[in-house]
Order: sequence, then C-alpha cells, then structure tokens
Amino acid sequence: MRLSFFFFFLFLAFFFPLCFSANVTYDRRSLLIDGRRRLLISASIHYPRSVPGMWPGLVQKAKEGGVDAIETYVFWNGHELAPDHYYFGGRFDLVKFVKIVQQAGLYVILRIGPFVAAEWNFGGVPVWLHYIPNTVFRTDNASFKNHMQKFTTYIVNLMKQEKLFASQGGPIILSQVENEYGDIERVYGEGGKPYAMWAAQMAVSQNIGVPWIMCQQYDAPDPVINTCNSFYCDQFTPNSPNKPKFWTENWPGWFKTFGARDPHRPPEDIAFSVARFFQKGGSLQNYYMYHGGTNFGRTSGGPFITTSYDYDAPIDEYGLPRQPKWGHLKELHRAIKLTESVVLNSEPTYTSLGPSLEADVYTDSSGACAAFIANVDEKDDKTVQFRNVSYNLPAWSVSILPDCKNVVFNTAMIRSQTSRVEMVPEVLHPSADLTNKDLKSLKWEVFAEQAGIWDHADFVQNGLVDHLNTTKDTTDYLWYTTSIFVNENEEFLKKGSQPVLAVESKGHALHAFINKQLQVTASGNGSDITFGFKKGISLKAGKNDIALLSMTVGLQNAGPFYEWVGSGLTKVAIEGFNNGILDLSSHAWSYKIGLKGEHLGINKPDGIKNVKWLSTSEPPKQQPLTWYKVILDAPSGNDPVGLDMIDMGKGLAWLNGEEIGRYWPRRSSIHDACVQKCDYRGKFRPDKCLTGCGEPTQRWYHVPRSWFKPTGNILVIFEEKGGDPTKIRLSKRKITVVCAHLGVGHPLIESSSEVENIRRMNKSSVHLKCPHNTRIATIKFASFGTPQGTCGSYSIGDCHDPESTSLVEKACLNRKECRIKLGKVGFNRGLCPSATQKLAVEAVCS
Repeated sequence: MRLSFFFFFLFLAFFFPLCFSANVTYDRRSLLIDGRRRLLISASIHYPRSVPGMWPGLVQKAKEGGVDAIETYVFWNGHELAPDHYYFGGRFDLVKFVKIVQQAGLYVILRIGPFVAAEWNFGGVPVWLHYIPNTVFRTDNASFKNHMQKFTTYIVNLMKQEKLFASQGGPIILSQVENEYGDIERVYGEGGKPYAMWAAQMAVSQNIGVPWIMCQQYDAPDPVINTCNSFYCDQFTPNSPNKPKFWTENWPGWFKTFGARDPHRPPEDIAFSVARFFQKGGSLQNYYMYHGGTNFGRTSGGPFITTSYDYDAPIDEYGLPRQPKWGHLKELHRAIKLTESVVLNSEPTYTSLGPSLEADVYTDSSGACAAFIANVDEKDDKTVQFRNVSYNLPAWSVSILPDCKNVVFNTAMIRSQTSRVEMVPEVLHPSADLTNKDLKSLKWEVFAEQAGIWDHADFVQNGLVDHLNTTKDTTDYLWYTTSIFVNENEEFLKKGSQPVLAVESKGHALHAFINKQLQVTASGNGSDITFGFKKGISLKAGKNDIALLSMTVGLQNAGPFYEWVGSGLTKVAIEGFNNGILDLSSHAWSYKIGLKGEHLGINKPDGIKNVKWLSTSEPPKQQPLTWYKVILDAPSGNDPVGLDMIDMGKGLAWLNGEEIGRYWPRRSSIHDACVQKCDYRGKFRPDKCLTGCGEPTQRWYHVPRSWFKPTGNILVIFEEKGGDPTKIRLSKRKITVVCAHLGVGHPLIESSSEVENIRRMNKSSVHLKCPHNTRIATIKFASFGTPQGTCGSYSIGDCHDPESTSLVEKACLNRKECRIKLGKVGFNRGLCPSATQKLAVEAVCS
C-alpha cells in the first residue's frame, strides 16, 4: 500500500509540476521560493513571435539548455485591439503559453509592462490610445494611467482566474510593471517620477502574491525590485541593500534593420558576462532573447526592424539550437548550478591575483567552497596561482571552481559541438524541378493595383497630411495624389531633359508614380528615419498625374514621447520649370488610405474572390503594385520553412491568410565594414561583430509548419516595386553538418564527485549529435594530432593519426549521436609528444 502511494505521488509530481502553491519572497541575496534561496537562469521567449505549435518544442529546448524560467512580455496592442475588445487567440493565447511552460516544470517571469519597447510596433501600446483626447503616454497623465491600469488589471485577473501565479500553485514567480523608464524619467519633467511611483503602487495593489520588478528603474520604491538590462551587469547594484541583484535582459545578440549588416555576439563573451554576474553576487539572469522568433505581419517596430527577430539567440528564429552558443551556455548553466547553495548562503571574499586577475570565493558554515577566477585582460592569457595551484586563464574569461579546486568550466573554452545550418530549396510543386520553366507551369493568378486613387478619394485637402495621423496604423500605405499642367513651352520638353522631383519626408519609404509609371523609390534607414531626395522625372505636355505612395515600415517603439513621432511627406516640389521651382506642398491633394486589395481582403481566404484574378502561366515580372496568388503543396518532411524572396522587391506576404510579414531584401552597403572572425575579447557592442556587407539583411521569411495544409496552400504576395515571382522558393532550414574540436587534457582519475566527473568528461570526450530524424551519415573530416581551421574548413596539421577517420567512423557512423572518449578510442598519442594534441571532427547529418 505504501509503495502504491509512493508511485501515485511520483506520478503527480511528474505530470503536474508546480501544482502546489509556493510562497515567493526575496531577501538581499536572492528570490526565496518556499524559504529556499534560488539561483535562477531565465530565457526570453515571446509567445506572439512564434506559433502555438512551436511553443512546446521551444520551451523544452530551453529546459534542456539548463533554463529554470521562461520570461515573456505581455503585448497590449496584440490583445486589446480596440477599447474593451480583447483577443487571446492563436499566437496571442497567453494562458496556453504559460500553461505549456508550467507543464514543462519551469517558472514564468511575466513582464506585463504594458509598455514593452521590444522592437515591437508602437512599443506594444495600442495606436488607438494615442487618439483618445488628452492622452500622453508614460507620464502622470490621467487618461493613460486609467487605460494602463485597466489593462494590467485585466491581465492579472486572467492569470488569477487560471490560477497561474505561484501563490495559487502556478508557475509565475515574478511580474514586471513598466519597462526601462528610469533612463528617460527626467525627460518627462514633473510628470516623470510621480508616474513611476504610481506605476509601482498600482502594481503592488494587484495582490498577486509574488514580487514585482521594474527594470532600469533606479528609484523603484519598496517592495518593487529594480533590475539591470545591459550586455554586462556584474557591476550593477540594487537601489536598496534589502533587494537581490537581478539581470532581466542579457542581450546574446542584437536585432536587425532592413539595409543594415548582421550583428553577432560571440558565445565566449556571453558566457563571460553571465559568469561575472554570478561571481559578483547576482542570483537571477535572463537572456533577452533566448529565442527571438519572427515579427509576423506588421508587428515589427523600429522603424525598419526586420521581420526576422532572430537576435543571434541560442535558439534561432526557426526553433533550431544555434551551436555552439546553445551548447556552450548549457555547460555554463550546469557549472553555475553546482555553486548555488554555497554562493547564495555566504558572502564572497574578493582577492586580487595580479593585474586584471581576481577571484571571488564563497565559503559557507559547512566548509563548502566555490570560486570564480577571472582574467579581465582584453588581450593576454595568464597563469594564476590560487590556493597553491596554477590555473591557466585565457584573456577575457572566467573559470568556475564549484569546489575551489577543480575547474569545470571556462567561459572562453568552447567544448560543445558546432553546427552548420543551410536553407535548402524546395520545389513549389511535386512535379517541378528548380528551373524557371517548370516554376512557370504553376497556376499563377494576378491582380494589379492602380497607381493613385482607387474607387474614390477618402478626402481632399490643401497641404500634406501626417501619414500616421491619417491611417492610424490600419495599413502601411497612404496615397498622396495631385496633378499639374505642363506648358508645351517648357525648356525641359524642348531639350529632352528632365525636371527634378524634390521630396522631404519624416519617413519611412516612398514610391513616386508619374502618369501611372513608377519613377522613383526612396527610403530612410534605421538610424536616419527622415529622408529626402532629388531625382529626375519624366513629364509630358499637358496634364500630369502625380501619385506618391507613402509607406511606414514599423512604428517608433521607444524613447520619450515616442508616440508623437510622425511620418509621411513634409515637402514636395518640382525643379526645372521656366519660372523656377513649383512647390506642391500646399497644393490640393487627394488622399486614399491603403490598397484596394487590402480593403477587399484578397489576402484572406474569405476575401480572395472579391476581385477578378487574371490567370496566367507567365506572371508579369518587375511590375509594381501587383498581387500574386499561387497554389502549392506543403514542403516535404518536418524541417522548418522559409520563403526565399531574394528576387522580389518589397511588399507583404501571406500563406492561407496567415501574415508572414513584410519582405524587403534590401542590401547593406558593400562599403560597410564587416569581420571575417570576431574577437570575443573585450566589451561587446552591437557594431563590433558585423557580417553580411553587400548582402540582403533578410533573404528568407519564416513560414511556420502549422500554417501549411498537405495540399492546396494559397500563397499571396503583394509586390510594391517589381520582382520575379517565378523565382520565389520555399526553403527548408536544415542542420547539415556538426563539428567538434577539442584539445586533449591530462588523464584524470575516476571519481564519484560530480565536479570531478564533469571536469573529466569536458576534457576527455567529444560529443556529436544530429538533429531529430537524422543520423551521422558521413565523417567528412577527422584528425587526431594538430588539425587546423574551423568547422567547414578543417585541414590536417603537421601531426596526424592516419587512423583518425576509421576510429571516428567506428564510434559514430549511422548513429544519431556519439561521444568519442579520447582515452578509450585508440588514437596514437605518441605521434606528436611535443605538441598539444587535438581532435577535430566534421560529420554530415542526413
């Protein structure tokens, strides 16, 4: 009977994790859950930046990576679509997401905000709120505070109703109000501090039973905990000695803007920053982002933030682990967790070990000891003496010694595998190959927008209106149209020269049509939103129609008074007339909001028949303002899918009515500076490790597998500028190659100590693992000795065991994963006794 009860409770514990209420408090050292201090690793995964079908896999991958909690913002403008009209379906099913995290046995950090920034459109605040009279965002403003409190209360009550706070038995252990307000509080003058204090008080009054946090809020009042957001937070100090040291945003990469280079942060530096944070008394660290995901539809902010929000995160946009970053951080988490008890229950002793060398040692009353030894020099590796033992520390690294003796992890020494990911083209039809001729055989249908006013003008007004104030972000598009009369005596007509169209705009992009023909395309960029141009145009004698299509590319998402940043045209003139400049800025302009196809809903299954599509086997190419529709089958297999838009111009895409998002294969400048190899040493900044000069910032656009039906999928594209739709490809994202490169350590004695065993395994084995449903099909390279190069470009060095390949094949071939134990496989260690012996392996997965 007792045994039966034991298995019953074991069953409950396994299938219903975190189902008992927990008392969550804090002291100066850490969060306390049921009185126990906890050292917590958290991972940001934003529910609307993926789809419900991906959520379990993403959460599980985070858990496998050594994560304790999942952090997410709550996206106000995705939930309250109009005042008091709420939506929690599809990608915005917050309750479902939190319960999936709960079922995985992880905690949740819920950042309600409800202002979030997050490179999200309008910072997550609904655009409609800006147009409620007398409303000013994020200050001591009655209207804004009323709506903010109402939404916050709505979310809190929803979580309470579902019993999702830890105090109710749920997974939510922390909640956040506001976001990074401390940096701009002064700008709001007398309204700044009262608003911040009100936000804290309002949050605490919700009685959720778990602590509240405010990140980057230097004056957060008790009991709200202020936290740090940065690339490095080891030097951060809370604003009260009674508050723990939390890091809510450690940026493992950076976001991208259309037309810019691709930023990367090396895994060695991320690991260094995390180890330093815990070395200096931190107790909760969150990666922003751990999975960045996708800005589907028109959700990206900026402006100019790409549809991809990959963020160079440990889990890539498509849900695949980014190696070696994911694996390196997993090993870091395991090492840090070994120090949890002694680190959280004792005070550190700081010791200088020499220039740029330091140790922080934690020792508790039981005699347990943990140490972090750091070399913060940005160039030179160093050898240190610690407790009469020599330790080698690479530059810009931290060694973790959970027992003050054995190094189980060094942040600069990557031992996890590296993987190479490729986008492999898939044909758009089972019978088609990759030739243009076969792609043309697909059944294309086309609908052409007209340049300018369709149906009838929404209004006519003298002067140029603000784009955002006119559309209220119901669409990216606003037509400005007028006409001019050109006398046949104009000199430019006689000489065959061109007058010059001069435009100034607050952003973001513009297509200029003269007499229905696209003649100019221009835009700003991520750092300079406003733009202007002077371009020659063709005019004819008599009446000339001028239609300017103004476009937004994501709204401002942060900064003081950001909601007042406008967009659209501010000046239009034509230079080159006999009488000088013709200023059209104060002319009578006719305006039309949006596109006819948008208005008729032809991007959605229930509206697709609202226009007469033209069927063709040869869809027009390089034709602006064109809607394309094609029916296609789902790609084979289960690999993630991306839409290759390299041969298109700019526009929007949908699959079966689901919003893929804005596409724009805009290239960065070939004159920009990029790196071949990033030096992880020294402080990171977003422009330190850039790649992709002269290449499109984003070529592929994520299409979730769950959006596909087996057959009959409707792909709809709206192309603004002109492209070649027959060259569109669905590509599958595949991990095709895995590599490992490991230096051989000294033989270690078998031990029952977990610390010693981890140290021994790290130094004496290589682990290779192929993705789901694939196996190691080929050993492309293997060398024990002094191999050179990196994954994809290994070469044999001066010393090489000729049996390397056969030994690795014996251990790994046709297996999903293998661990090569260097001391047991049989490599010839006597070949190069004077050199540091290494093993490098490159394996093909299929």
